[in-house]
Amino acid sequence: MRQIILDTETTGLSPTTGDRIIEIGAIELINRKLTGKYLHFYLNPDRVIAQEAIKIHGLSNEFLIDKPRFFEVVAELMNFITGAELVIHNAEFDINFLNYELSLLRRNTYNTIHDHCQVIDTLALARQLHPGQRNSLDALCKRYNIKNSHRTLHGALLDAEILANVFLAMTGGQEQLFASEAQTEKETEITISTQAFSEHSLKVVYATEVECLAHTQYFSKKNKLA
Repeated sequence: MRQIILDTETTGLSPTTGDRIIEIGAIELINRKLTGKYLHFYLNPDRVIAQEAIKIHGLSNEFLIDKPRFFEVVAELMNFITGAELVIHNAEFDINFLNYELSLLRRNTYNTIHDHCQVIDTLALARQLHPGQRNSLDALCKRYNIKNSHRTLHGALLDAEILANVFLAMTGGQEQLFASEAQTEKETEITISTQAFSEHSLKVVYATEVECLAHTQYFSKKNKLA
């Protein structure tokens, strides 16, 4: 299974008011392993970035002035994500912006993102798993003991890195089915950087017979109580 963890940063909150994408980060997983492949773009939006947005991601018009436009990177982006399952936190936000950018192309042969990819929204998944609780990316990092202290500002590649950790934890990415209390308190971290990305991969550890038995007994007892 090929999955792409994706995040964007934007000039503001809504493409309906003309806001644009200014950063895209995308990380590849195949069969729950980091492959070392990723895409990262800063983009010139050709419009003024809202001050409220700059406070979140720290990207200014001055920094982006010499960066490419979306139409210059769209072919590389679509080649990278087509056929994959996109994993996005609050997917509607990012998909709406991506579709808006596609709609602005002089010749849009791509139509919409959903024509090329299936999408998993980790925010919707988190709300199913943890109803009535805070399910922001920071809250999920705390819940799953994932280190994010280096996240002083939002960034598309950094947030995609953190979301990869969160998604794997949410969907069974822990190394043991039943860890000791000391182990559960230990922070889990998969460090990805643009300089040494290919050095990292997720080790798949299969459950032992004892863990499988404990798993069966746990859910048997839970079903009786339900």
